[in-house]
Amino acid sequence: MNRRIKEFVDIGEHVSLDELIERLGEVRDLLPEGSEAELRLRGDDVFGRKITIAYTRELSDEEAEMERRYTETSREAKVLQLERLQAELGINDDVPAARASLRMVA
Repeated sequence: MNRRIKEFVDIGEHVSLDELIERLGEVRDLLPEGSEAELRLRGDDVFGRKITIAYTRELSDEEAEMERRYTETSREAKVLQLERLQAELGINDDVPAARASLRMVA
């Protein structure tokens, strides 16, 4: 599967430096190959701060199946909507397509 998704790992604001270094090492060792990981400090003084590590990974088989079903369902709904709109506008297949048909944009 070519599509990748972004995962996040949060590390809370109150950890010792040694614990932080150990945790970052663990996360780095568990990252998939080519994950393009990035580290950011997120949050503010009111809600607290977190160190967030974001990386991309391949879709699991289950996620890929859900994505495929969603895409097919979405496409079918768009086709039905297009057909309904064409019927409302009186566009039929007898009229040359260059002049009178709508096209679906995904």
